Amino acid sequence: MPTLVFLPHPELCPAGAAISAASGETILDAALRQGIAIEHACEKCCACTTCHVIVRQGFKSLAPTEEREEDLLDKAWGLEPESRLSCQARVQQADLIVEIPRYSINYVREGH
Repeated sequence: MPTLVFLPHPELCPAGAAISAASGETILDAALRQGIAIEHACEKCCACTTCHVIVRQGFKSLAPTEEREEDLLDKAWGLEPESRLSCQARVQQADLIVEIPRYSINYVREGH
């Protein structure tokens, strides 16, 4: 099983975290399963950018983005070339290092 290393985030995982993920599982689902509460205001249907992450290592192992995801990513806070929506990025065989941006464009954080 691939390992996802989440870099420290002041609210969601202050010490960082290393978790296992199943191949084919989204970054978001793997994070939520391990208690890393990445926002996902649209309930994982690729309709917002609150689950935006930056894949610092292993980006090229992910399937390419589809046009809908690319259009939404243009609106994400702190967009970088290695940005993905974690609800769309499916883990393959490679380990990943993931950064959760400190901010999103969501004005109100909702409980899930």
